Amino acid sequence: MESGGRILTREWPKDPDQLALLSEPRDDVLLEEALEPTDPSVLEFAQEDGPFTTYGRQVEIREDALIETTSYRVIIPWFRWLFRWPVQRVLTRHISYRSWWAPPDRLDATQVLVLGLLAAASMSAAFVNTLFTQTVNFAADEFGINDTGIGIAGAVVRGGILIALPAAMLADRIGRRRVIVTIAWLGPLLSLLGAFAPSFAILVLTQTLARPMGIALAFLVGVVAAEEMPRNSRAYAISILAMAAGFGAGIAVLSLRLADIGAGGWRLVYVISIVWCIVALDLTRRLPETRRFEAVQVRARERPPRLNRRRFALLATVAFAGNIFIAPASFFQNRYLTDIHDFSGGMIGIFSIAVGTPASIGLILGGRIADTRGRRRLIAIALPASTAAVIGAYMASGPPLWMLSLMGAMLGSAAYPALAVYRAELFPTENRSRATGFITGAALIGGMGGLIATGRLLDADWSYGSVMALMAIGQVIVTVLVITAYPETAHLTLETLNPEDPPINLHDEKPRL
Repeated sequence: MESGGRILTREWPKDPDQLALLSEPRDDVLLEEALEPTDPSVLEFAQEDGPFTTYGRQVEIREDALIETTSYRVIIPWFRWLFRWPVQRVLTRHISYRSWWAPPDRLDATQVLVLGLLAAASMSAAFVNTLFTQTVNFAADEFGINDTGIGIAGAVVRGGILIALPAAMLADRIGRRRVIVTIAWLGPLLSLLGAFAPSFAILVLTQTLARPMGIALAFLVGVVAAEEMPRNSRAYAISILAMAAGFGAGIAVLSLRLADIGAGGWRLVYVISIVWCIVALDLTRRLPETRRFEAVQVRARERPPRLNRRRFALLATVAFAGNIFIAPASFFQNRYLTDIHDFSGGMIGIFSIAVGTPASIGLILGGRIADTRGRRRLIAIALPASTAAVIGAYMASGPPLWMLSLMGAMLGSAAYPALAVYRAELFPTENRSRATGFITGAALIGGMGGLIATGRLLDADWSYGSVMALMAIGQVIVTVLVITAYPETAHLTLETLNPEDPPINLHDEKPRL
């Protein structure tokens, strides 16, 4: 889960231009400081600011060559396999740090550690959140439940947000870390109960308890990411978390092959939940409290500042309206693929991976564009295009089904970081979790309405495409509100957006590992 120390050596031709380049302290993935030389033929540099827990660079000036040796250690929990190669290529000067995969800001060691841990937590949260959605079709077939019953069940499970809201309020009072660790354990353990459900009603009950833990974990990791990341990298961090969530959801989707084993095979997917206790253990051991929360706790105040009602109403309306379309479009996808296109559980898994994996590129690019060029313009372009593609996929078959689904997923993924980051940006630290939790609640209520309406319309013999086109009215409302009423938050610190908070310079704080 972590990388050990590494040593990279590269030989350069000895010429004045190359020597001048190597003699300058680096200012890319890290900021170097030059050390007092002990040998005139050897230049030495150390890290002044950057992501490495240990770092040193030497340039040996020989008669016929320049030998550059870099030693470093970086802790990237869970995802070092993804970033190890590009970091190494940057340090050996093969590629630029200003690439699409890198955050716009330079991160410190604490931020890298926290982002890796949050990404693992996002995987767990996504698995728990996706579990019922992916398996409900198979469970409904075993228990003889129709489309209306499936829609109502989906709405009931989403109604469990009421259980998650206390976690949001507690996180503003006792800290993000303690709440995240607790629900990271509860989510997979409660999900496991679905494997033993003797009826559809009991299955719905178990997931009404489990899914809110995943929901709470998902929005709290978003809060922590916003609080720990520098001002130009908040949307990028959300995109990383969303990509990790895609991996977690993908594991649930791939596990659907177990549903093809026979009657009750879907129960085995719930057994896999226990694996996520490993993530909970790692969070227990290594996740620190956010530096912004600790800074606020130093200041004694009887009650948190009041929510900005206009901001809250705006974001809650957008969340409500958007999920009228998003919830049924995702929830009924498997039903559509099995009923209309005769997909098996394994084929659904292949389809979801084929569509969802490339969409991760949209997440990273969308996060970077949102941080560097602004959120509103990206949303205004990507969201309507994504919605149109998804509606088209519900009307298509054969290759157009796959292509439109892929287009909808990539464009929707590009818009997601820009939309999601607003929930944490527009509220002060002392009620940031609470606001995010209630906005998530509004999103789920909108989703509940969309699910119930979709189920009833399908049972009334509406086509899938017609129903999704009707539900897309919610996305039109979202686009209009973003364009006309949302502020642009890119490049601004959280303290600029929320003057109630005390100023903090994260890079003045000592990394906590």
